[in-house]
Amino acid sequence: MAVAAIAAGFADPVFDAQKAFRTVMDAMAHPGRVYELETALAPPAPLSPVAAAVLLTLADFETTLWLGETLAKTTAVADWLRFHTGTVLTDDPGEATFAAIADPMRLPPLGAFAQGTLDYPDRSTTLILQVESLDPSAGPTLSGPGIDGSTNLLPAPLPEAFWLEARRNADLFPRGIDVLFAAPGRIAALPRSTRIAEGD
Repeated sequence: MAVAAIAAGFADPVFDAQKAFRTVMDAMAHPGRVYELETALAPPAPLSPVAAAVLLTLADFETTLWLGETLAKTTAVADWLRFHTGTVLTDDPGEATFAAIADPMRLPPLGAFAQGTLDYPDRSTTLILQVESLDPSAGPTLSGPGIDGSTNLLPAPLPEAFWLEARRNADLFPRGIDVLFAAPGRIAALPRSTRIAEGD
């Protein structure tokens, strides 16, 4: 790894990470709600600035990270993430603390990721999924903890089978994975506790 060639991380690591962390936690606490997450990061493509900000905030030397095919084939992405977070990259999504995917249409089945156990539900994967847009006025009807009544969210693009798999994921609660959608300048979350209405 050529350290001199690695792009900068957060300009103010403590302040920027704290700001991003609060935004991520707010998104997880209020599923389906879209939050602004502006960042000046310029990570290697195809890793998006917002997904990069989430990973710099959450990943560290005690975590494992799985990269989707589009990200994994770009050595500069892996080098940048290892340098700035110290995270350990894994080839097995079932062992990943975090997983990042730049091309949602190549998303593996959600069951391929670590699901946690009944005794240790926190030993599951948090998926950071890059999308092009987040529309809170369309999409499936979501309900559950952190949602006042119900709400909607339509991330795009997504594979045709995503929402069916997401319903099955919710049925595993307290096991199952959590999903963070990273769109340009915005994030939204779909925790495992969120219920997704049938037929939407």
